[in-house]
Amino acid sequence: MLLSAMAFTGCTESFLEVDKPDGDNLDTYYTNQEHIEEAVIAAYDPIHWHDWGLGQYNAYNICADIMSDDVYVGGANYDDMKHWHMLADFVGNGDNTLGTLWTIDYSGIKRCNDALFYMDNYAAGKLSSEYEAKARAQVRAMRVYYYNNLWHYFGNIPFYLQNLGEPPYTAPQLSADEVYNKLIVELEEVLASDVLPMKWDNANAGRVSQAMAIMMYAEMVAYQNDESRFSKALTYLKAIIGSGLYDLFPNFKDYWDTANEWNQESIWEINYDKDITERDWGDAAINIGGMVIPTLISPNQYPGDDEWGAGQDGWGFMPIRKAVKTLLAGDNRLAGTVWEPTLAYTKRNADTGLWLQKYRPYEKNNKPAVSSANLNYSNNFRYYRYAEALLYAAEFAVRTGADQTSADQWVTKVRQRAGLGAISGVTIDNILTERHKEFIGEGKRYFDLVRAEGIAGVSAQNKATGALIPLDPATEGVAADAAIRTRAWTANKKYIPIAQAELDSDPELKQNAAYFQ
Repeated sequence: MLLSAMAFTGCTESFLEVDKPDGDNLDTYYTNQEHIEEAVIAAYDPIHWHDWGLGQYNAYNICADIMSDDVYVGGANYDDMKHWHMLADFVGNGDNTLGTLWTIDYSGIKRCNDALFYMDNYAAGKLSSEYEAKARAQVRAMRVYYYNNLWHYFGNIPFYLQNLGEPPYTAPQLSADEVYNKLIVELEEVLASDVLPMKWDNANAGRVSQAMAIMMYAEMVAYQNDESRFSKALTYLKAIIGSGLYDLFPNFKDYWDTANEWNQESIWEINYDKDITERDWGDAAINIGGMVIPTLISPNQYPGDDEWGAGQDGWGFMPIRKAVKTLLAGDNRLAGTVWEPTLAYTKRNADTGLWLQKYRPYEKNNKPAVSSANLNYSNNFRYYRYAEALLYAAEFAVRTGADQTSADQWVTKVRQRAGLGAISGVTIDNILTERHKEFIGEGKRYFDLVRAEGIAGVSAQNKATGALIPLDPATEGVAADAAIRTRAWTANKKYIPIAQAELDSDPELKQNAAYFQ
């Protein structure tokens, strides 16, 4: 009978803080704008759970990047986060997959459906038209967002737009193409309504904006290789570029500093805050606070320097491959991407001495935390950046043959910030290479490699079949017993296994059997 609406912290001060309803029936509680807003906030909350939620670490960037060509899993050994190691080697199974990612995103979908149901059934005619239009657009876009996560990884998933009210609480499992067709139409309707601001004010940073929805649209259309929508995606992206509200942050390394969150380059960030920390061991998924990614991806037992104190609790996941340093040689993005500690620390599995600078731990970002400091870094997760808008726009311009001149200018703008020269006659392969350099450690590369399998004229190094190949510890410069990739990616690995627990709970749910062939 009761629902708790989670608090959601904002950009620098507060996004909104709400009290949970206590002792009220749903049909009498969700009848006014204040309480509907609580349901809207609750729909956002699961975006914070991925880094650690429901007993599993499944950070957005780590889950994708371990399957890419930029990082290793690391950790203590192969059994430390075994599901990551198995997925990185393309041998996942129902017991070793992204099980809680599935649960978290369906929790988000359920909350989005709740909010829309309350507006339709309990608050009808009781909300201002402007508020309701914006609230509906936000919630519908967030529902697409949650499904988009599931679609990227699992492809063939249960799909429903109204919560399952009767046993056995199951929904039809659609094919990946069917899921895409439903989501993209939903997102087009949100964008066509044009009720969301292209950019929210600072107090509301973190809400879905028109620009965030456009970026999600571009991402989905590109991943589906939906040529019929390339022109529309380009038109949307030009609206971001032409708005004057976004631009590249001048210094790539400084972009990632917590002091520069929500700067002109940030289209959408997921807010984390060390100063409102209720996250602690045992209940991290359901409480607000900071993120755990800096702890996950940093060296173990670091002796300490002026920026990160002695004996810090890094767990050694996601060491950067040495090939990344070579890729970024002579590129300003190297300093903002790779952290190369000069002090000795305890080496763990597949150690290369290279770590991700973008989310490296700094003491200023988790001290003083009210609860466990290693769970509560104040780094916002940068999800969509203006650099990506430029590169997607260039890609669609080239693939449609619409505007080569603008494509060259957009890619050149990204390159010049990196200290590189202008480019002319830019190709899809050039753009994918630029995306590779720009988004290392951000969870983009693996999906670019997979989608490039369907694009003509792309070099082997930018395709999954060419880049995701077995690795030799000797040539990789890691210990002989390091757990690194021993198998090649093949097309049947596009969609990872569904968790066995989900299959057991729904007899109609079918495993992604092709993965095992």
